[in-house]
Amino acid sequence: MTSKSPDSAAWWRRDVHADRRPFLMGRGAITRAVRRWFEARDFVEVETAALQISPGNEAHLHAFETQIVQPDGTRAPLYLHTSPEFACKKLLAAGESRIFSLGKVWRNRERGRLHHPEFTMLEWYRTGAPYETLMQDCADLTALAAETAGARRFEWRGLSMDPFAEPVRITVAQAYLDYAGIDLFDSIDAHGATDRESLARAATATGVRIAPDDVWADIFSRIMVEKIEPRLGQGRLTILCEYPCAEAALARRKPSDGRVAERFELYACGVELANAFGELTDPVEQRRRFEAEMDEKARVYGERYPLDEDLLSALAQMPQASGAALGFDRLALLATGARRIEDVLWTPVA
Repeated sequence: MTSKSPDSAAWWRRDVHADRRPFLMGRGAITRAVRRWFEARDFVEVETAALQISPGNEAHLHAFETQIVQPDGTRAPLYLHTSPEFACKKLLAAGESRIFSLGKVWRNRERGRLHHPEFTMLEWYRTGAPYETLMQDCADLTALAAETAGARRFEWRGLSMDPFAEPVRITVAQAYLDYAGIDLFDSIDAHGATDRESLARAATATGVRIAPDDVWADIFSRIMVEKIEPRLGQGRLTILCEYPCAEAALARRKPSDGRVAERFELYACGVELANAFGELTDPVEQRRRFEAEMDEKARVYGERYPLDEDLLSALAQMPQASGAALGFDRLALLATGARRIEDVLWTPVA
């Protein structure tokens, strides 16, 4: 049995490579431009270890597991990281203030036109900066990629947008009202606690099918996928912000509204490009959220990942910061006009 993408021929065939090469050249040009952009703003590029004690503690992220064998023969589990986030936060605690990472990450159970098990993440952090600063960063980087690739518009599955236009900003709650006719706050109390039955009734009324064992987060995600995401990033970038606290395990609460967190996602042509936070630095609260995420992972998938105790210790020393993670391959795909993510990967996973 092969795991090869069903619509791809061997990437190393000369005819296939010749078709892909213009996209790969575009990717290379964007890579160089992005590095220059960060360096011009006094960011330091960092390289983080791919092998980690914990690959991340979000319920629906799946990692690749391996083992480290010490010289004395003792063994311990390690994971390929799903993001450089934990390592980058430790570097902030160590005293770095503006850092970026452009490197490989790995996520299991992900394969499709926009998903690949090994991909490149562009991640950056600014200490002392509000997360709104990252919104402008995202817009600037999108325009930079388009300009570098010579793209006047981004096109994807019938949707089109101007990558140079000012992004539209909309809260998650407003998007639910506008695109699904649902008042999301009917299912969230003043402290951020969620009501599964309230959201289930609203979802059913709009034609979204739910299962008896779906929890609030499952219903929230299904409404997002079916009703919200296809409407985002049409004509111009969309910044979808102020996620419910229950959907922002690594973000701090918004001071003016305890129901939502300082989290936003960037969309172009219905494609999620980036995820950003005003970073949570309270180790006690972060532990509580991680444990809740791992409880959910155990309920749904029958497994859990260890917590990174070093990270929790580092959070107590970490300054206030904002950080963003951008799917670099997706950005290259849209900027170069590629058809699928494999077109902008030099050597796709077989």
